[in-house]
Amino acid sequence: MLAGKFVTLGITGSIAAFKAANLASLLSKTGVDVHVVMTDAGQKFVTPLTFQALTKNHVHTGSFGAPSDFHIPHIALAQKADLIAIAPATADILGKIAHGIADDLLTTIVMAATCPVLICPAMNVHMYNNSATQANLARLKELNYLIMEAGTGYLACGEHGQGRFPEPELIYQQIIQLISPAGDFRGISVLITAGGTREPLDPVRFISNRSSGKMGFALARSAATRGADVTLVSAPTNLPTPPGIRFIPVETAAEMQCAVVDIFPNFDVVIKAAAVADFRPAKPSKNKIKKDKDKNLVIEFEKNTDILMEIGKIKKPNQVLVGFAAETENMIESACQKIEQKNLDLIVSNDITLPGAGFDSDTNIVKLIYRNGEIIDLPLMDKLDVAGRILDAALLLHRQCP
Repeated sequence: MLAGKFVTLGITGSIAAFKAANLASLLSKTGVDVHVVMTDAGQKFVTPLTFQALTKNHVHTGSFGAPSDFHIPHIALAQKADLIAIAPATADILGKIAHGIADDLLTTIVMAATCPVLICPAMNVHMYNNSATQANLARLKELNYLIMEAGTGYLACGEHGQGRFPEPELIYQQIIQLISPAGDFRGISVLITAGGTREPLDPVRFISNRSSGKMGFALARSAATRGADVTLVSAPTNLPTPPGIRFIPVETAAEMQCAVVDIFPNFDVVIKAAAVADFRPAKPSKNKIKKDKDKNLVIEFEKNTDILMEIGKIKKPNQVLVGFAAETENMIESACQKIEQKNLDLIVSNDITLPGAGFDSDTNIVKLIYRNGEIIDLPLMDKLDVAGRILDAALLLHRQCP
């Protein structure tokens, strides 16, 4: 959906410039054609080579003499862009743009722009609160520039207050919303589960699995970007919550069951990407289990409810239900059985023994297996790209619903 979209990303002289590398990476992984422009000061914090490696494009560093893919860089980088983002934006660049000063490549590009320009300030709290800076921000808004409010928190200078660079994930989300078409998932409600559940053994220990939640979170982020009304039910992870979604944290399989079954009837598309424990300790200890040198510990387990099978029984004809299957053998046979047993429309199956397809990886290798027997093999891909392909399949199935 975003392939071919052109974003010019301006990097100025702030310590937060290193965070812009993550922003450039997020955009590039989504298919956006990112062209980075760095001021002289910006290059003191991060080298152009970093952004070149992340975007696969030449990084523009000056108005004159530097090699470029474009005949007249300051015109092409302005006119070809669907959006110009300056992240981070220093007090200096705010003042220049607010008063029409064009004395380097970045400010010249902004002056020649006909597309939206998003400015993400980052600076010391006193610089940010300075009356001149605030006047410049007010003037920029009057001139129809888009401003993301600086965050509040601990600053690199050691002080605390407003002036913090907005989180790259939030900037990314804002950019995607600005350059996306209306959104092919607009008006569609999507429920996604993620993470690996934790089943308590005693107040200190629990039984879990190696799921990182990255696949489910990538699905939630991608669905929200495409305009869906997203609810994410997740077991504990170390991942930041994607912006623009409803988030329901759970811990155990029983908690996830309660959360999902309650709200399942309200959703058009449900994608169960969580790694839910099949078993739990039958009698968790109320106190910490002490080590006994002379005895082995014997734990009795009992089955958890199969949440996917439970909601499959109450699935309506106009709902799309997608499951996941992490396998080590007989992958296709097992997946096809689950489709029938659990009333699925689609199952995403992967062999976790393959390099790049296991738990806690940023990539995956999956097969999309449909109820009619069709199988689509996806190669090694970033999980955000895999999420896009899964959502493409779910959307087509939704459109075919009665």
